Amino acid sequence: MSLIPLTSIQLIVFDFDGVLTDNRVLVLENGMEGVFCNRSDGLAFDLLRKVPIPTMILSTETNPVVKVRAEKLKLPVLHGIDNKGIVLQDYCQKEQIDLNHVIFVGNDINDLPAMQIVGYPVAVADAHPAVLKNARYILSAKGGEGAARALVSELLDIEFFLQKAD
Repeated sequence: MSLIPLTSIQLIVFDFDGVLTDNRVLVLENGMEGVFCNRSDGLAFDLLRKVPIPTMILSTETNPVVKVRAEKLKLPVLHGIDNKGIVLQDYCQKEQIDLNHVIFVGNDINDLPAMQIVGYPVAVADAHPAVLKNARYILSAKGGEGAARALVSELLDIEFFLQKAD
């Protein structure tokens, strides 16, 4: 059973570091950085496209790895931003999306401005205590351990929805 009705969702927004990654960074001797992501999230984004529910990444990080991963997942991304709440509000106003029908998945205190303006604030299991306190839903998955997959399975039950549509 879906905890969040699919028909009520107009947009799903994911933070990157600590949600789609495990919050670690690999720094190579040449200064290049890498992160660890979970491949099961790719399937989740494929399912979201089939429904379809618009999905995007919103990140304060300026590292090119954010853009590269978003391109691989075929997701729009806004990154290198200072205030996620202001940027999300502006984006939704421009796209005529009701913030009450937005899911935002976050993990740290810089996600709070966005989480506090959406109808469905969601936290990963290992989120900062303040984020957990502000979340309407808490996923069983930690950041980088299939958070997008957990959202699809635990809160939206998309697999069930797609089976019924066939």
